[in-house]
Amino acid sequence: MASEEYFNVYTDGACSGNPGKGGWGVYIENHNSSFQLNGSDINTTNNRMELQAVIEALKYFKDKTNLKIYTDSKYVMNGIEEWIKNWKVNNWKTANKKAVKNKDLWLLLDELSTKHNIEWNWVKGHSGHQGNEMADHLATTAIKKL
Repeated sequence: MASEEYFNVYTDGACSGNPGKGGWGVYIENHNSSFQLNGSDINTTNNRMELQAVIEALKYFKDKTNLKIYTDSKYVMNGIEEWIKNWKVNNWKTANKKAVKNKDLWLLLDELSTKHNIEWNWVKGHSGHQGNEMADHLATTAIKKL
C-alpha cells in the first residue's frame, strides 16, 4: 500500500435504552470503494457500542493500514487519546481510583490500534456529516433487526 493511501472510517454506536438493545455501525471509504459493517447486542450500553464499532473497524483491516477514524463519541476520543495512558500506568484505575468501565473493550481497542497508523478525529453527531450519518444509520438498523 502506498504510504499516502488511507481509508476514512466512520464509527457509531447506539442503544435503545441504556442499558438496552444496542447496535454499532461502521462506514469505510477510500477513493476506490466503500464498505459497511454493523452488528448488535441484546443487552449493552451506548458506550460499549461506540467502542465495539471502532474495534470492528480495526478488525476489518488485516494488514497495517493508514486510517482516519471519525467518531462522535467524546468517550472514545478522550479515552483513546488521553485517559488510556494513565489507566495503564494506574493498573486500569480512573483518577478517582475506581475500576475503568469497559476494560475488556479498552484492552482490545488498545491492542488493535497499535497495528495501524491512525489519525483520530471527533465529529459532532447528528450534524449532517455524511459519513457519521451513515454509521449512525447502520447502528440503528442493527438494533431494529434484533
